[in-house]
Amino acid sequence: MDNQQRKNVWESFYGPNMGYVFDMYEKYKNDPSSVDPSVKALFEELGPPPADEQETTAELVSGGISPKTIKTITSGSKLIKNIRAYGHLAADIYPLRTRPKPDTSFLEPSYYNLTKEELMDIPATYIWEEAPPSVQTGWDAYEHLKAVYTQTIAYEFGHVDAEDERQWLRQQVEINGIGLKLTADEKKQLAERLMNVDGFEKFLHKTFVGQKRFSIEGLDMLVPMLERLIQEGSSDGTDNIMIGMAHRGRLNVLAHVLHKPYELIFSEFHHSPNKDLIPSEGSRGINYGWSGDVKYHLGADRKFKGPKEHVTRINLANNPSHLEFVNPVVLGLTRAAQDNTRKAGYPVQDKQSAISVLIHGDAAFPGEGVVAETLNLSRLKGYETGGTVHIIANNMVGFTTNNTDSRSTRFASDLAKGYEIPILRVNADDPEACLSAIHFAYEYRKRFEKDILIDLVGYRRFGHNEMDDPSVTQPLLYKKIANHPVIADKYGNELVAGNVMTAEELVEKREEFMQSLQAIYDDFVENEERVKPKKPKALSAIPEFDTTVDAELLRSMNKGLLQWPQSLSVYPKLERILKRRENALDEDNKVDWALAETLAFGSVLAEGKTVRLTGQDSERGTFAHRHVALNDYETNEKYIPLHNIPEAKASFSIYNSPLSETAVLGFEYGYSVQDENALVLWEAQFGDFVNVAQPIIDQFISSGHAKWGQKSGLVMLLPHGYEGQGPEHSSGRVERFLNAAGENNWIVANVTSASQYFHLLRRQSLLTSTEEARPLIVMTPKSLLRHPQTASSLADLTHGSFKPLLEQPGMGTEKEKVTRLILCTGKVAIDLATEAANLPAELADSLHIARVEQLYPFPKKEVEELVSQYPNLKEVVWVQEEPKNMGAWPALHSVLMDVLSEYIKVDYIGRPKRSSPATGDPDIHKQEQAWIMQDALHIDKGGNQQ
Repeated sequence: MDNQQRKNVWESFYGPNMGYVFDMYEKYKNDPSSVDPSVKALFEELGPPPADEQETTAELVSGGISPKTIKTITSGSKLIKNIRAYGHLAADIYPLRTRPKPDTSFLEPSYYNLTKEELMDIPATYIWEEAPPSVQTGWDAYEHLKAVYTQTIAYEFGHVDAEDERQWLRQQVEINGIGLKLTADEKKQLAERLMNVDGFEKFLHKTFVGQKRFSIEGLDMLVPMLERLIQEGSSDGTDNIMIGMAHRGRLNVLAHVLHKPYELIFSEFHHSPNKDLIPSEGSRGINYGWSGDVKYHLGADRKFKGPKEHVTRINLANNPSHLEFVNPVVLGLTRAAQDNTRKAGYPVQDKQSAISVLIHGDAAFPGEGVVAETLNLSRLKGYETGGTVHIIANNMVGFTTNNTDSRSTRFASDLAKGYEIPILRVNADDPEACLSAIHFAYEYRKRFEKDILIDLVGYRRFGHNEMDDPSVTQPLLYKKIANHPVIADKYGNELVAGNVMTAEELVEKREEFMQSLQAIYDDFVENEERVKPKKPKALSAIPEFDTTVDAELLRSMNKGLLQWPQSLSVYPKLERILKRRENALDEDNKVDWALAETLAFGSVLAEGKTVRLTGQDSERGTFAHRHVALNDYETNEKYIPLHNIPEAKASFSIYNSPLSETAVLGFEYGYSVQDENALVLWEAQFGDFVNVAQPIIDQFISSGHAKWGQKSGLVMLLPHGYEGQGPEHSSGRVERFLNAAGENNWIVANVTSASQYFHLLRRQSLLTSTEEARPLIVMTPKSLLRHPQTASSLADLTHGSFKPLLEQPGMGTEKEKVTRLILCTGKVAIDLATEAANLPAELADSLHIARVEQLYPFPKKEVEELVSQYPNLKEVVWVQEEPKNMGAWPALHSVLMDVLSEYIKVDYIGRPKRSSPATGDPDIHKQEQAWIMQDALHIDKGGNQQ
């Protein structure tokens, strides 16, 4: 144990215990056997207590301070320490006061046998070193700190390890005071805003009886808190504030923070056939999402001109019902907004230029694993955003479940402690405390560029939605809520009592707002034609692009990729591998998969577009093939060749990600949405690892365009292929992507050559910045990464384009002899080509093989044209490695029947239906593969034609 560790252990005895430790140590020095064996073992391991503590005690004694006073000091120090650590347990943070109060007797002097007189007899600095001049005695220190830590804001930051942060937090809370001093006008504005928040909910409740709206009532202060944060960010020059939240209070946030026109929200309740409405002339025009989704999922954009005339874009992200899964998406949006990617190297990040705000549910924050995954991103260099402001919209009930049944922790926010995130809990019925909390959170984030969390503790006035009757499951709670005043009335009455407003002003302001809502609604109902429905623009066919690259550019880049500094000691084995690429572009040589990918990245950078690639092993590549980041063999210093090629006109980012699929994939999706000039790629370690990220795929990637008109050109690389590695390392689950394919929502590909991959990546890069942008899902190879049949020539890169249907070279040349056409995709195509090369000429002539390189959108036209060339064709077979109920067959069967039924019958060759993707026995795997080859190539076990 080192000195620092010893010091940390001794510090845990701070206070009265330390005096006991000193006494025990004196006894131990005189006679080790005179103390308890556990105490003896402690001194044997740690040595003496810290000298400075002993010296302090000695000074006190030598200074004439009595042992009784020393006991007062040590006991008082323990009292102060516990107030700081546990004062939050006694804080007034529950508006309804329904929670049983914990035992907080240890926050009282009597617990330590201390009296008021004893504490008044010692200077405050004896137990609180930083006490301000106004705090004179130990009793003053006790009263001051207890008041600070037990009011309507509670603080927990003892779990924050960084000393400078703890000192700053204590300074602000204990001495400076975080309470905002609102002027009379600011208080009036706050009261009016709360009346508007409450009035909007009441109007919806009365006008659209029984319809879901997930009202904000009980957490009304969320709106003014967001507005305060936006104002402060804009004043500091922030360009983007990215907000993510689930349903609770969303309509109110849309109306009052994003300024979505009231008539548009009314129209979404009014059962319009298409809710994506264009605001009428003169209304508060904003860019809002399509209505391919329900109203409380929709996002919005707004431009806000702050106090210093700085324009800040506010974005509320579209969010499905899967609650917290929007969290990493918002962080990706934020990071993309912060990154300046216009120069080679890593992007230059401006963390103040964009701020992320995540509003969580109190049941979802500890309950959904994506929350922990997202929190883990906060300090990782590839994902940090300079700190997120987290707000738990805490209504104390999860749907119908009490918190005692939904979490194992005392507080909903406790998960954040593991990530050393400071926590403030604030009573939602104290408006000024709520504004103080958000101001404090903003200042902390700005200073330390780290996450901070506010637990906004309120209640839920109605059920989970307005169609529920919550009294069925929480009868006592809802009796109390029914009699609890709304915060708008409560705060308004406080201002009347304080002579800030008159009762007449309150009534007038509320009536004025409600009348304006009624007028807007009446006008909407009478003039619905004024608000024109707008049909979402569907994605169409993929445009054609020129993806060829000049040969000299490729040669120049390849040369630059192999020129690293002389001081860099590359691992010798890796250096030999890389040096083999020097001649790969020569006329008689071939470009392998990894080099084709790197050259594709380089060509994209040369065109001024960003490339960002992340994954659990992406720098090296899971299969040790990529090596775009070199680590010095002696110093571990990192060198990235793509940062240093002279052709690069934009940044290249590559990060080995944490062991997370959900959060990282969501982050990259958000990044791709925000930065249309970026080729953003996420790579799974193995294709089936994507299983863990299924909500991100289903709720965002596959359907984001149809639901919200949200563009993304994200690329997912999923290693896929049956090589006998067992059920968990074979399948990228292509069937799931094809099952969710529709409306041209994405591209699904399984390519078989380096040049095909090269052109596919380049096409995707060009596609991302167009209106036709869509995600690309690629089943990438494993064993085929180094297979000679997947390598390509330089000419393949400099000419041609991506082919969705690729014919096997050297087969089917005598078209009248072909009787069987084999359609396949991916690795099995290379297996078939390898086996077909050994067939007798007569048998080979009767077969032709075509690879479906793009599974969706399916190349119908190309397949029809191919089939029409063979007049004597008797059958078309689909061959795959995956079981019959997996792979491409379930989705393509009906497509092939539609395309080919008038020409020929279509049959299946492959494994039968299975519950598991693959066998775990490599011998059985090899036998199954052999049977597939034999059936597909029409040969018996002796190699003869059947």
